[in-house]
Amino acid sequence: MSETYDVVIIGGGPGGYNCAIRAGQLGLKVACIEMRGTLGGTCLNVGCIPSKALLHASELYEAAGTEFEALGIQTGGLSLDLDKMLAQKDEAVDGLTKGIEFLFKKNKVEYIVGTGRITGPGTVEAETADGTQTLNTKNIVIATGSEVTPLPGVEIDEKRVVSSTGALSLEKVPGKLVVIGAGVIGLELGSVWRRLGAEVAVVEYLDRILPGMDSELAKTAQRIFAKQGMDFHLSTKVTGVDTSGETLKVSIEPAEGGEGQTLDADTVIVCIGRRPYTKGLGLETVGIEPDQRGFISNDHFRTSAENVWVVGDCTHGPMLAHKAEDEGVACAERIAGKAGHVNYGVIPGVVYTAPEIASVGQTEDELKAEGRKYKKGKFPFQANSRARTNHATDGFVKILADAETDEILGAHLIGANVGEMISELCLAMEFQAASEDVARTCHPHPTLTEAIRQAAMGVEGWTMQS
Repeated sequence: MSETYDVVIIGGGPGGYNCAIRAGQLGLKVACIEMRGTLGGTCLNVGCIPSKALLHASELYEAAGTEFEALGIQTGGLSLDLDKMLAQKDEAVDGLTKGIEFLFKKNKVEYIVGTGRITGPGTVEAETADGTQTLNTKNIVIATGSEVTPLPGVEIDEKRVVSSTGALSLEKVPGKLVVIGAGVIGLELGSVWRRLGAEVAVVEYLDRILPGMDSELAKTAQRIFAKQGMDFHLSTKVTGVDTSGETLKVSIEPAEGGEGQTLDADTVIVCIGRRPYTKGLGLETVGIEPDQRGFISNDHFRTSAENVWVVGDCTHGPMLAHKAEDEGVACAERIAGKAGHVNYGVIPGVVYTAPEIASVGQTEDELKAEGRKYKKGKFPFQANSRARTNHATDGFVKILADAETDEILGAHLIGANVGEMISELCLAMEFQAASEDVARTCHPHPTLTEAIRQAAMGVEGWTMQS
């Protein structure tokens, strides 16, 4: 008989590989099956990491062309080497994927390159280049992630009409770019190519950008992005993309119906969201039935099938790498008999545009909708000394606290580096801190983080700067 594993994980993305590493640390015998051929999932290979590499490089390129002279920096002739910019992105990805392989070896996790499928209680098949391998296991963890949601009537060829994956490797900067979807991915990728010279139009079915985020934050972001040169078509749907000519013709019309129009484009990026990757996993062999959208339900990571667990994008909750990471770790701990836990009320979200956007906890819209009494403190970066010296004064910090207990309920930031700054407020919320706790914590001067302290002071009306 073949050996039996304590845990077999299907999927090597942020949820899967963190689950595997933590399980290995806890002394469990672990195997992780990943079909991509490299670990890290969508996030590391074609998502978070490569997009951030391009966002960083393109931001420096734009700054060199538009901001350096005002700072007394003479650059001479400025030019773009797109091939080199894409190559450094790939180098970052390659280094990080190999880093995960090292951690697998260090923690005695068996890495199987292949496609995993459940064949019944306690058994998983891995289709590899060498044939079919059957693994017997005490526990199965489904961590298969998500895939791009297609737009009906629009065919993605990854050349001119691309998904978020193809948008990371365009052969040249498009003259005109149409982005379908004004969510996080669409705005980030649109920002990259706008900075490199594309004329960008964003089409969004809803009446606002960044659905789900605080509406004041979204309105401010749209105003800033429009000033940067992005053209927005809100409450608008795409009815088709004509690819027959040299120039793409994108047909749009009001979301509620009406007279349509056509946008010209050299490239179209389809970014309308992602859907769980749960087909072909053999779920029926253990009695698991995903919902209509393909998500697998769970109770503290347990599915309806005994000893079958699920984490990450293929189950409910925000499709964020760090949410999947936390779930993977907590799931491994529960399998090992420990008290693994994820606080879903303190999972931050970040948009890595310029300025950055970061949010955690409840939005002001949600608090109003539930009738919760709250207090608000808000502080603009325009009044922050470090933001002024850095010429990065767009945006603000907003902190929401319970009207009676002063416990921080949510925080919403837009400005330079707020993706790093949000962690202070996440930690405060994890410890159920009051806004006064943050307000009375000494912050170094001059720093952008002082804006957080000032916003916290503002909850009780004693902001010290204006």
